Amino acid sequence: MSAARTARTLLAAGLVAGITAAALAAPAVAAPPAEPSHAATGQALDAAVAEGVPGAVAQARDGRARWADTAGKRKRVDRFRVASVTKTFTATVLLQLQAEGRLDLDDPVEKWLPAVVRGHGHDGRKITVRRLLNHTSGIYNYAKDPAFREKVFGPGFLQHRYDTWTPEQLVAISMTHEPDFAPGAGWNYSNTNFVLAGMIVEKVTGRPYGKAIENRIIEPLKLHATSVPGTDPRMPEPNSRAYSRLSPGTDGPVHDVTEFDPSIAGASGEMVSDANDLQTFYRALLRGRLLPEAEMREMTDTVSISPDLPGVGYGLGLMWQRLSCGKEVWGHNGEIHGSLSEARVTRDGEHSLAANFNADWAGDTQKVVEAEFCGTAPAKR
Repeated sequence: MSAARTARTLLAAGLVAGITAAALAAPAVAAPPAEPSHAATGQALDAAVAEGVPGAVAQARDGRARWADTAGKRKRVDRFRVASVTKTFTATVLLQLQAEGRLDLDDPVEKWLPAVVRGHGHDGRKITVRRLLNHTSGIYNYAKDPAFREKVFGPGFLQHRYDTWTPEQLVAISMTHEPDFAPGAGWNYSNTNFVLAGMIVEKVTGRPYGKAIENRIIEPLKLHATSVPGTDPRMPEPNSRAYSRLSPGTDGPVHDVTEFDPSIAGASGEMVSDANDLQTFYRALLRGRLLPEAEMREMTDTVSISPDLPGVGYGLGLMWQRLSCGKEVWGHNGEIHGSLSEARVTRDGEHSLAANFNADWAGDTQKVVEAEFCGTAPAKR
């Protein structure tokens, strides 16, 4: 998937698509980072709206200072679908379970999900839970399946938006394809990895994975705007509508895609939150409030995603990035119908950002990240 987002897919584009030339351009010996400018962040939101995004929202914290802004038709307290940001929540729960001695990340997937990962070369006996969380399993991404894409991303969405998908159905789609590579032989972003991770959480705890996230993260951190909707297609208030062209390009009619059954993403990307809660979560995570030190070291042990992107690494449901100014941030991004999200925080948990665009065909959320942490205003056209 190119950095230019040649196709606006569900979640498969959620990681690499948000990485622009800024990451490629990071110098080997970086200059001291510029002081972050909220003014530049606001300009990045305005630029996105000028490019066609109906509305953009961002919030930031730096120490005790807080900042928030919007552009277009958005509210600062809007809730939105966070898509692949869900992955960090799912990974956190699995790491907590390991810390409690209830599973080991080096367990084979087969131990917890017998005969589930089988077919066309896939073999759960050779894939560890850890390889699910850092995308080195080689398991085919169900979101790339042509028939699924047509039904979920294209015009078929309008007919099938309220369809419910079980995790087993999503995994079964992947099993009809050959693996991308042998376990550990490469890196490729696959939503199937985290659907399986959610299934393992359920097998270990005996409860839906969403309940584990609620009990272990949402309630302790008092994330009042955050939810795991399951199969509920409705968006909680307050929210702004979400829009998509339901096509790979930027032409065609605009559709309101606010409501749909989020089981198309499950534990890989179904959650809803707001900019304030996302910052609270990532700041708590990076400050060690959710995981013991040993598990935090494992989560932040990154693998390279591409020789062409030396400034980007992927840990366990958590991405590391060196920005153009040399500053390093952690977090995740996400893309789902009518919603592009970013959540980033420095390793000390002091400086954080969360942002969202309510359209999926225009704008570059990475520019908002660069603006906030590097003070880089978007180039004027």
